[in-house]
Amino acid sequence: MIAILDYGSGNLRSAQRAFATASDEVFLTSDFDTAVKADGLVVPGVGAFAACMQGLNAIRGGEIIRKRLELERPTLGICIGMQILFSQGLEHAQSGAHQGVGIWQGEVSKIDAPILPHMGWNTVESAPDSTLFKGIENESFYFVHSYAVKDAPTPNATWTTYGEKFLSAIEDKYVSATQFHPEKSGRAGLALIKNWVKSL
Repeated sequence: MIAILDYGSGNLRSAQRAFATASDEVFLTSDFDTAVKADGLVVPGVGAFAACMQGLNAIRGGEIIRKRLELERPTLGICIGMQILFSQGLEHAQSGAHQGVGIWQGEVSKIDAPILPHMGWNTVESAPDSTLFKGIENESFYFVHSYAVKDAPTPNATWTTYGEKFLSAIEDKYVSATQFHPEKSGRAGLALIKNWVKSL
């Protein structure tokens, strides 16, 4: 049973369709107990860091993610859904950093690149012995973002270079995340989704 967390951040239906290729039961939910109890929880995200955090806080999404971690139930963040798992974000942060969920300590900052957003296909340098990238270590994935994390809080990290090197995926026991959109990344993205679902 895979739950796609519905907190007002778009792209939910395409995520649902993609995960349905790997699981017979995939549904959208904003219910606290349902999200906590699901075998796997997907936290998608498009838009700005602060707006996503506002929507997440409205349904106690941070509490859901932390409770799942406590119960050792897997969670996967996607794009801004990855960024908000870190402690703070600098996007549109004129009066101080926006606070994230804080599963990992780290700052989401603007990529130093000549053209932003970073939009399109790019390769990744996958972590050794990665579960997510098993069999797809040399594939390209689809990115759309201007901000990223530059330091890894765990050694099980995957990197991409666009202007500078940034964290493109992370696997940390029961919480994993990708900066790219696996649901928009064709065959390789679907293979990554299946790898995650098989690990549940």
